[in-house]
Parts: sequence; C-alpha cells; structure tokens
Amino acid sequence: MPPIPGSGLAKGLAVTLRTMTKRAHTAQYPEVQPELPPRSRGVIGLFEENCTVCMLCARECPDWCIYIDSHKETVPAATPGGRERSRNVLDRFAIDFSLCMYCGICIEVCPFDALFWSPEFEYAETDIHELTHERDKLREWMWTVPAPPALDPGAEEPKEVAAARKAVEKGEAAAAAEAAAAAQAAATPPADGTPDTPAGGTA
Repeated sequence: MPPIPGSGLAKGLAVTLRTMTKRAHTAQYPEVQPELPPRSRGVIGLFEENCTVCMLCARECPDWCIYIDSHKETVPAATPGGRERSRNVLDRFAIDFSLCMYCGICIEVCPFDALFWSPEFEYAETDIHELTHERDKLREWMWTVPAPPALDPGAEEPKEVAAARKAVEKGEAAAAAEAAAAAQAAATPPADGTPDTPAGGTA
C-alpha cells in the first residue's frame, strides 16, 4: 500500500506539538555547575614527583601534543667507594590542548602514574596559542583529580600493601621472640644451682 501523501509531515508536526507541551529544562551555567560522571575526561593533571622523564607519553601520543624538556644531573654515591649515578630532571612538561584529542593513551602508558584525568573543563582561552598549558597549570589540575574507587572486597591485595604488611608482621614476630627469650632467661635459675638472693639478704 503506497504511503498516504503528507503522512511524514503529519508525523513531524505531531512530534513538534508533543515537544511544545513539555517544559524545557535549562541549566543556569555557570551559576549551576553540571554534575559530571566520575570518569569524566576534562584535562590531564601532572603529578610531577612521579615523572622520570622517560618520554613514553610523548612518544605514544598520536597528536604529538606533549612537549618535554629535561637535563641530566649527577647524583653522588650513596656509600664510600660507590659509583656516581645520573638522573633526569624535568625542566618542562606542557600539553597543547588545542591538538589533544583526549584519547588517554598518555595516561595509560605512563609506567609511574604521573598523569591523571581531571574533570576540570573550564580552561577556555581567547587565543589558541594559550591552550598550551605548562607544568604549573597541569599540577594545579592534579588536585582536582577525584579519589580512585574503592577496591572490590574480593580483589587480590595490592603487592605494595602486602609487602608492607608482611614486613610489619615479621618485625612484630621478631620482637615477640626476643621478649619471650628474655623472659625465659630471667626465669631460668643459674647453672651452679645456687638460688638468687637479693642483695644484702641471707640465704
């Protein structure tokens, strides 16, 4: 059966009429801030202390929007006769958000947990060149990163926590063994068989 002429127009007008009878909900931004999902991808925060300047994030970035500069410093030997070591010192860490496509590859490949997603999204600029944010700004965004979700109760204990717990338990066991040995030595009489007498007393 061929369609009735004008049926599509009638359906469209019906949708329009139904929408006109509903009240529109308008969020009064910026007075009312939106409620963002917990895993929102706003900007990337930098935890500078964890960065080892391995350059992995910059190499894996498909947009080449991460700029890193560093220099090497010599670390004196920790022990006499030891060997001096060199370490990388971060000079510059910048991200050009006019190029970033928010894929999150840099965060995934970072082996030292130096990059995190922040839900912060208010970083608009009037000049596109000002969208390249340096490490000071990235560090400010680090403090807006939400706390990680709680672990599954049935999940395996993290290796770091397990190692720390075992070290504490080992120390407590050693201290208890020393205390027990000291108590046993105090309770054991001398080998010559003479009883212990207090100073100045009579046997």
